[in-house]
Amino acid sequence: MPENQGLGQQALNKAAEIGLSSQLDEVENLDVEVKTDPLKLVQGQVDAVTIEGEGLVMQKDLRMEALEMQMGSVAINPLSAAFGKIELTKPTQASTRVVLTEQDINRAFNSEYVRSQLQTQKIHVNGQLMTIIPKQVDFRLPGNSKVAISSSILLRETNETHQVAFSAVPKVSGTGQTVSLENVEYGDTKEISPDLTKALIDATSEILNLSNFDLEGMTLRVKQLEVETGKLILQAEAYVEQIPSA
Repeated sequence: MPENQGLGQQALNKAAEIGLSSQLDEVENLDVEVKTDPLKLVQGQVDAVTIEGEGLVMQKDLRMEALEMQMGSVAINPLSAAFGKIELTKPTQASTRVVLTEQDINRAFNSEYVRSQLQTQKIHVNGQLMTIIPKQVDFRLPGNSKVAISSSILLRETNETHQVAFSAVPKVSGTGQTVSLENVEYGDTKEISPDLTKALIDATSEILNLSNFDLEGMTLRVKQLEVETGKLILQAEAYVEQIPSA
C-alpha cells in the first residue's frame, strides 16, 4: 500500500513542522522532510531528516533569513511514529546553516529587548556615570569580513546626543557558543567612551549568541562564521535530543 507508506512519513513531516512553528514568533516557510522506507520506520530507523526554513523569527525579535538542518540515520520510537510523532530514542548530530541578513540584525538591534538591555546599564562617559538611550543603531555588513556599527546615543543625564561609529571583525569563541568582536577600529568619530563602545559590542555578541537560535531539544555550536556583504552565514553543528513535534 504505497499510499499508506507515504502517509506515515507525511504525518511525521507535518507534526514536526507544526511543532517547530509553535516555537517561533513568525514563519514564512518551513519544510520538514523525513526520509526512510516503511519497513525501516516500523523498526524505528530513519535515513535522514531535513529541515529547511525561511523568514523564521525567534524570541527577542531575531529573524533568520534561512535555516537548513540535516540529520542522517536517526533512531526514533516506532510506536510514537505510528501516531505521527517523531521521538528520538538517542540524540543525533545535525549539520546546520543559518543565514542572517543586515536587515535581520538591524531589526534585533532596534528591538525593544536590546534597547531595554542597553538602557538598564550605567556607563562611564567623560568620567561620569550615564544612562544611555540608543536612538537608532545602524548595523552594516560592508564586506572585508567586517561588521560596521554606528549609533546615535542620547545621554539621559545631560540630554546630549553622541554619534558612535566603529568597525570590527566577528570571531567565534572556542566553545562555539558566542561571537565576539575583535580588531575594533574607529572611523571619523573619536571614541567618546570605551564603556559605550563595549556596551554596543556586548549587545552585538548578545544578538549573535547561538543560544538565541536553540529550539527546544536542539543546541547549536558554531564551527564557522562567514561574513559576506549584506549577510552573515553561520555553519554549525547541532546536538539534537528531540525534534519538536505537535
